[in-house]
Amino acid sequence: MTRVKRGNVARKRRKKILKITEGFRGASSTIFRTANQHAFKALTNATRDRHQRKREFRSLWITRINAAVRNHGLNYNEFIAGLKKANILLDRKMLAQVALRDQVVFEQLIAQARPHIA
Repeated sequence: MTRVKRGNVARKRRKKILKITEGFRGASSTIFRTANQHAFKALTNATRDRHQRKREFRSLWITRINAAVRNHGLNYNEFIAGLKKANILLDRKMLAQVALRDQVVFEQLIAQARPHIA
């Protein structure tokens, strides 16, 4: 079998991994084998947590809307259903921002949704 010299390719591959693991503690940032394992795990966690972050923010927005709506004698489900029937198409992020920053506009939204609640 012929000899394969991998000089540049191997070095580039290793440097790429070590670049990812810069700032990790101990051997995780300097020794290629452990750095490779930790880089793989870190990238896996990062991918998972990007999806998780979207879920967490949506639940935070829902909690904020629910808290703001309960001050006016409604609950979250009734409010969202009323908005849909009133043809007001604001997403939860916008509703949470309005509830937090502009109570006057939020009260107007509640007033528009209230007649459509059974």
